[in-house]
Amino acid sequence: MTDAYADRVRRVAALRGCDTVLSGIRPTSVAEQLDAIRATATDELLPDFYGEGGAVEAVERRVAELLGTEAVAFFPTGTMAQQVAMRYGAELTGRDAVGLHPLSHPLMHERDAYAVLGGLRAVRTTGAPRNPTAEEIAGLDEPVGTLLLELPLRDAGFVLPTWDELVAVVGAARDRGFLVHLDGARLWESTVHLGRSAAEVAGLADSTYVSFYKSLGGHSGAALAGTAELVRYARAWRHRYGGNLFQQWPAALAAVAGLDRELPRLPAYVAHAKRVAEALAGLPGARVHPTPPHTHQFRLWLPHPADALNDANLALAEEEKAWFVGGWRDTEVPGVALAEVTVAGPALELSPDQVTDLADRFLRRVPPA
Repeated sequence: MTDAYADRVRRVAALRGCDTVLSGIRPTSVAEQLDAIRATATDELLPDFYGEGGAVEAVERRVAELLGTEAVAFFPTGTMAQQVAMRYGAELTGRDAVGLHPLSHPLMHERDAYAVLGGLRAVRTTGAPRNPTAEEIAGLDEPVGTLLLELPLRDAGFVLPTWDELVAVVGAARDRGFLVHLDGARLWESTVHLGRSAAEVAGLADSTYVSFYKSLGGHSGAALAGTAELVRYARAWRHRYGGNLFQQWPAALAAVAGLDRELPRLPAYVAHAKRVAEALAGLPGARVHPTPPHTHQFRLWLPHPADALNDANLALAEEEKAWFVGGWRDTEVPGVALAEVTVAGPALELSPDQVTDLADRFLRRVPPA
């Protein structure tokens, strides 16, 4: 066992034992996860067979209804689903360029798969830490096959455009003959800020990817939604990419459980995140972005080294059974660390005054800067 893995096991055990959790959720055991999917299964539901039938087909139908699309294909990972969507745009338009934000998931977290596997090349849409504007899309130096819009843009702080801005961006892309793909890994919670349903948001695009684990608490898995033609293409390339697993019913059932349990709660998480962010912004030297948060996740900076903050959070969890915020990392500013705050079910139990009290208990364990 590596030191890094041992540290992770220790953190998970500490979080699991907490009575109070501000950021994130309490990890569940394998037995608890099995109970959740067992509750979703029925005697009539049979295992899927290479992506056909069973729970996989059930979750595809469910997502197609939620997003208002003709068809949906279940994928083992979102990375694979997005590679297929970008490839489809390139083949349909004859353009191997993809419009990507420098902070988008394909450029930041997929090891350049769009280029290495797909033979595509990136055209940066903007240098600003936000989604591109209609003017920036209209002014791109070269045409692209697909414009990828990440909603929200996670590595800029889970930021979203307004609905009118999003409509204008899509319109500018259409004017130039671009296909539009939505990286909607966190689309479910973006509907609150946009003020539109998931179906209305997906209706702007040619294809939409959604995740089943990032906000819904599933095991893994993703869906690619769009026209029947797109989904036929996606199933063929899913097979070529090695994603046509023999059976995926555990992940599919966990996705159904998340759609049943977590999806209806996300608006409450988003609303409470605004109250939590306001309380945290009052801490000494703290900075919150965006203000107010656009989803139930946002960024928090504190004027301390990351190691000191992570050690303080772990000590608080192990000794007081309370979890503040973990995952701190140092920034380019010496002595200032950044963390992502996720307001989910456990945080709903905390009032703003309780958030402030928990923060004070956390900060008392941080050595003076």
